[in-house]
Amino acid sequence: MDFPLESIHEFAFKAAEAARCAGEQGKYWEMHDRLFANQKDLELEPWKAHAQAVGLDVPRFEGCLNAGKYAEEIRRQISQGAKAGVASTPAFFLAYTDPTSSKVTTVVRLTGAQPYTAFKAQIDKLLAEQPKAGAEAAEKPK
Repeated sequence: MDFPLESIHEFAFKAAEAARCAGEQGKYWEMHDRLFANQKDLELEPWKAHAQAVGLDVPRFEGCLNAGKYAEEIRRQISQGAKAGVASTPAFFLAYTDPTSSKVTTVVRLTGAQPYTAFKAQIDKLLAEQPKAGAEAAEKPK
């Protein structure tokens, strides 16, 4: 999900839109990486130059960006993230799903850049806490 931090960078929202518009041409990650690597230059270098640098159809890209095609969706994602307690990026949620419904229950939130070992430790802990499928079946009356 997009969660541009406008309080930290005034062009973060527009950068999120630019990445989405580039994604229409199969270049989301190329644009994302370019903009992230050049954060300090976003106000100095026009969006068109970034689009050219990653090989986009520039008029198509500019049409998308100028129309604000993804603005509403990005705002919706910011709102969802905030409701879930996200205040910084990256943020990760480990959750259980109910196999009989679409219910998802978050049990662990990891924030900030974390090493693999942090994820592994949390996942291993959650798996150890889960009842064993065989034990559940044995407990059910026949």
